[in-house]
Amino acid sequence: MDRVTIGIIGVVAALGLIGLRVQVGVALGIVAFFGIAAITSIGAAWGILAAIPSNFIAQWSLSAVPMFLLMGYIAAQAGLTKGLFESARIFVGRVPGGLASATVVASALFASASGSSVATAAAFSRIAVPEMMKANYKQSLATGSVAAAGTLGSLIPPSILLIVYGIFTDTSIGGLFVGGLLPGLLSAVAYIFMITLRCWLDPTLAPVREGNHTRAEKWAAFHDIWPLPTLILGVLGGIFIGVFSPTEAGAIGACLAAAIALLRGTFSRKMFWRALYETAEGTATIFIIAVGATMFAVFLGLSSLPNVLSGIMLAHVNSPIAIIVAIAVLYVILGMFVDSVSIMLLTIPIVQPILSGLGVDMIWFGIIVIKLLEIGMITPPVGLNVYVIRSALGSSISLAEVFKGAAWFILTDIVTLTLLILFPAITLLLPGIMK
Repeated sequence: MDRVTIGIIGVVAALGLIGLRVQVGVALGIVAFFGIAAITSIGAAWGILAAIPSNFIAQWSLSAVPMFLLMGYIAAQAGLTKGLFESARIFVGRVPGGLASATVVASALFASASGSSVATAAAFSRIAVPEMMKANYKQSLATGSVAAAGTLGSLIPPSILLIVYGIFTDTSIGGLFVGGLLPGLLSAVAYIFMITLRCWLDPTLAPVREGNHTRAEKWAAFHDIWPLPTLILGVLGGIFIGVFSPTEAGAIGACLAAAIALLRGTFSRKMFWRALYETAEGTATIFIIAVGATMFAVFLGLSSLPNVLSGIMLAHVNSPIAIIVAIAVLYVILGMFVDSVSIMLLTIPIVQPILSGLGVDMIWFGIIVIKLLEIGMITPPVGLNVYVIRSALGSSISLAEVFKGAAWFILTDIVTLTLLILFPAITLLLPGIMK
């Protein structure tokens, strides 16, 4: 059996194991081990298995992962995210669909701190959905807005997915963080525009709230939320002007979160230990997946499958836009059945040689990848964020209703994605200024 055939069998086997709910890192590691053994020898496979975990985890840039996780967990445990929804509601609650728009704004801020779409969706399904239901919002709009807004955690920096992408593609993490800022804001604005337009055309979706808020109430709302924007701007601003590297920014962000918590009197030993425990747990999960993916990338390299596919694609298509569209279709299809991390780590070793041959900017492509993964998180039948919301709300709402509400946001995401593909400057403007 030739190497390329072994590579194809390996990809199919990995997808099959992941489809059977085998842990992603374990599935990729198993397939990689036996694939390397089939191509070379069992001794070589054991040698690679022994060397890769220590060599990979020893990379200095990976220290950004636990540090940004710690920053997010300290912010959440110390209550720095508390009051986001209520504050956003005070400022935008009176426009059509204001509570749904407030959910988008609050989710964007929460996601910036947590870096997790799932955590954002879980938190706001308990905070925002009950409030919208009390205000007689349609179930589909209430749950759909939370499901979609939760995906902003993958794109708005600091994002763990952007860090992992940067490490695996050898792309500047600082460039990715800064490059994700405008597309993330564009996504949030597009959501709010769609919500406002729909609710203005069909007022039965979301009754307009009555009443005005005083200046004192608005000042109190700002007092509740100032720590989070300060934390985010401190981290991203330092990276943008070059005061510190993205790796250092994680540690500085964690220290800044702890300092703000001390200043607000919400820091405690119990809170800190809880944040450390969750950071260790999250880091271990990500590193297991990353080690398995690294072995899988070595296996694919030995199989020559990426180079063969690259040669075939470049021989028939020489337009970067056509390649991006083809990859986008592939990601959307895979996103219906496979989770985001699995898709990214499975496909990057295959598509990167193709993109490099066409001279595609990897920061631009990275943001497109994350945007595609966002769409996958609310696309049936898997739609991880939808299941998170369904789990949080229990039997009070059906999956079909959540997916129905999410469909409008998927259409909005497709429009945003089209703009990002046609106008790369949206992504590359700030990284260019940073350089």
